[in-house]
Amino acid sequence: MFTIDDLADRLGGYLPSEEIRQVKRAFYYAEQAHDGQRRRSGEPYVTHPLAVANILANMHMDHQALMAAMLHDVIEDTGVSKKSLAEQFGEPVAELVDGVSKLTQITFEDKAVAQAENFQKMVLAMSRDIRVIIVKLADRLHNMRTLGALRPDKKRRIARETLEIYARIAGRLGINTIRVELEDLSFQALHPMRSERIKRAVGKARGHRRTTIRQVQSSLQKCLDDDGLPGTVVGRQKHLLSIYRKMRDQRKPFAEIMDVFGFRIITDDVDSCYRILGAVHNLYKPVPGRFKDYIAIPKANGYQSLHTTLFGTGGMPIEVQIRTREMEAMANNGIAAHWLYKAGQTERPIAAGSHARAREWVRGLLEMQRQAGNSLEFIEHVKNDLFPDDIYVFTPKGDIMELPQGATVIDFAYSVHTDIGNSCIACRIDRHLAPLSSRLESGQTLEIITAPGARPNTAWLSFVITAKARSAIRHALKHQQHTESVQLGHRLLNKALADYELSLEELPQSALPALLKELSLKRSDELLESIGLGNRMAHAIAHRLASSVPSDQPTADSTTSDNAERSILISGADGMVINFARCCHPLPGDPVVGHLSVGKGIVVHRTECRNLAELKNDPDKLFALDWSENIQEDFPVALRIHMESRRGLVAELASLVTDADANIERIGIEECDARLSIVNLTLSVHDRVHLARIMKRIRNLPRVDKITRVRN
Repeated sequence: MFTIDDLADRLGGYLPSEEIRQVKRAFYYAEQAHDGQRRRSGEPYVTHPLAVANILANMHMDHQALMAAMLHDVIEDTGVSKKSLAEQFGEPVAELVDGVSKLTQITFEDKAVAQAENFQKMVLAMSRDIRVIIVKLADRLHNMRTLGALRPDKKRRIARETLEIYARIAGRLGINTIRVELEDLSFQALHPMRSERIKRAVGKARGHRRTTIRQVQSSLQKCLDDDGLPGTVVGRQKHLLSIYRKMRDQRKPFAEIMDVFGFRIITDDVDSCYRILGAVHNLYKPVPGRFKDYIAIPKANGYQSLHTTLFGTGGMPIEVQIRTREMEAMANNGIAAHWLYKAGQTERPIAAGSHARAREWVRGLLEMQRQAGNSLEFIEHVKNDLFPDDIYVFTPKGDIMELPQGATVIDFAYSVHTDIGNSCIACRIDRHLAPLSSRLESGQTLEIITAPGARPNTAWLSFVITAKARSAIRHALKHQQHTESVQLGHRLLNKALADYELSLEELPQSALPALLKELSLKRSDELLESIGLGNRMAHAIAHRLASSVPSDQPTADSTTSDNAERSILISGADGMVINFARCCHPLPGDPVVGHLSVGKGIVVHRTECRNLAELKNDPDKLFALDWSENIQEDFPVALRIHMESRRGLVAELASLVTDADANIERIGIEECDARLSIVNLTLSVHDRVHLARIMKRIRNLPRVDKITRVRN
């Protein structure tokens, strides 16, 4: 059984005796605090924190992280407070322990909310000290190693959470030794039979291939020795989940996956990496398009290496990774290499760079957290953000930006800065204008075009993939909807108050606060927002406000002032609380009326729309509207064209519409008989005058029998 003395002996290799003594003191404190507690396996509970500390010792973590590992369950599972820990072991250790501890004082409605809230708390602690997540990963790794004692349902829940969040975080921070083990242990818990069968098959395949592997390894080593290049060739083993995913995603049998031979060449310096690459390309022919240079452009987690695939003897594929010893340490330990090198008091630039990247990632998490609506939305963003593959694109100044595979122009804009994303209106990819939804590829140069008054579009949410872009768009849309709802609520309430010859500005100072108190609202903006969204009726609120006005102040319940007749102006098509009905497609110039819809605000209909028939006798839900004179936007309109069938019909219509400065949004053709067809056309036009001009052009086409605007 592993003891504290065994750990102390291991720590003697890199920590001074005074710090080792503090780690031992933390162990004895935890042993006393957990006295009488046992794990599900029956072992004394203190064996768990000791094992977590041992995992951290493998990464050469500092004494404070090791002390936190010893004490990480003390706040959560015993009566010891954070304050007591701070007094005993110092504030940094207490903060680390608190960051790893779950929220035990709050009862949550379900496991998903509890998981999300606890993760959110940990992210806040990570922003102050990145060691929090390393201690948590070590804690989770030991829990996964000892998962066998739990109920099957709990085992699967923990394994799924580990796979979706903690294994990905380990990968994002470059700690691949922990990532691989977490993935394989999760795979075993979720799919025990598949895992066991693949494990047996791997063992059998390795036995059969031992001679071939030895031959390839010796030929690669001989190639280096003959050219006088420093380097050691080692075999690279695929882990179970990686094999399973390749079989599933690539739809390949096990034999084809295992036919790829993997080797790693470890050398002294970067110059040797490139020279070795040339040597192995002379030995075996490289596979075109399968070379990746992660030394020149490292991955987001700091990973650096040269990757190439070669045609071996008989055409068998050989995957080779070439890297320095420091890069190998980084690939295995990631951000933990920061402490690995600091233990020797000489921090390598590669480790420092990884630490800086990790802090940048955590800062990004904090920004997402501030913008997320709740903890569940935040954890969804985090899961989306933990992508395994990245692409690399350039700014106009030549700076490299890392983005996940499948990222769009909007994702890029938000990765530069939130304000750039919010005001983005167009972009150039390699100097050519491109749609904002364009998927990006490595090596492209992007230039974002912004405008001061531009705002995010709801449609962007359908194609962005980065968590930062998604959370920033949602945050901006919520703010935009709130602002517009308050403004609309103000106009609607003033219009309703005009029936009583009042306005919000003319009310007695005590009237509005009294009503807010009665409705259990804190601010007037909340009341105006609920009116603007249609959740409260403006006339009902106006009546209650008017009734609070002293009787000596004149009102006119039964009369209608000029203000009451004043219409609400529509100034654009892209508002969040003024929506345009799809049944009748109103255009600037059409007589229109507004229908107040709960949760949406005002829906604009043409006055002749049949869908308004039931509402015409309800003045509280219908509002007089008018069009502003300076609308610069396009609106959809539906046309129905009866014409003779002929070749090139669609091309002719498309050309005519484009020449008339309009866009076709949708086109469909119905065949009436052998001679006639009906074309259903949806266009984007400026107003009624623009539409009339287009309809006249279409009507003048030969063989057009009839053209009508679709009313409903």
